[in-house]
Amino acid sequence: MSSSFCAACGAQLSTGAQFCHRCGQSVGDAVFAAGTPAPGAATAAVQPPTQMLPWAVAAIALLAFIALLAGQRFNRGPAVADAPSTAPAPGGPFAGGGPPPGGTNAGERPVRAPDISSMTPDERALRLFNRVVSLAEQGKRDSVQFFAPMALMSFQSLPTPTVLQRFELGRVAELAEVKEIATAQADTILLASPTHLLGLSLASTAARMRGDAKAQADFDKRFIAAAATERAKNLPEYEVTQIDLDSALARARRNAK
Repeated sequence: MSSSFCAACGAQLSTGAQFCHRCGQSVGDAVFAAGTPAPGAATAAVQPPTQMLPWAVAAIALLAFIALLAGQRFNRGPAVADAPSTAPAPGGPFAGGGPPPGGTNAGERPVRAPDISSMTPDERALRLFNRVVSLAEQGKRDSVQFFAPMALMSFQSLPTPTVLQRFELGRVAELAEVKEIATAQADTILLASPTHLLGLSLASTAARMRGDAKAQADFDKRFIAAAATERAKNLPEYEVTQIDLDSALARARRNAK
């Protein structure tokens, strides 16, 4: 018995069926025997849909997967820009952009130069003096050597330095280890006032820097002898340098023993 197939969908028809059980097409003349082309159809054999279905499902799944990948790619936001650099601008705490010449002591933090551009000459000199003394007290020798020349120039540029400013200039010279400047300032103070405590204290320091023990001992004795009388004058510079004078007096007394 030859098998009959629906001319519409190609499903195999049961014997005596009036309608196709797959697509509902009326059988009538719309059937063809196995191996026989349907009327008006191409001569190529028709492949039953049941054999084509797995390939169609696979193709649809592949297209869906491709669409998913494309969606993930094009739905991404723009790439994140690199974070702005946090590196400091050229230059640094110092004019040359680096630490003071000679580097810094172990553990010593770089010190930012004071802003002295808008100060008067007196204010500039005092500011630099305080900075150098403060650095010396902290043991930051490299920073002292960096700022000391600036302080020396500021004091030496003053047209009419006071006694206090001469003493401060001598102190900076001491910290910068410039004995000639310390000696000159002490001599100038004592020339105007031979018993002035700031002059005697600075003269003793300058003698020590020169290695002149005899001169140092002489200035220490003069300092001790004049201390009470001079302090009774209550000179403004004595009030400002009270700690320095107390230290100088204690040192002179130790040396006199």
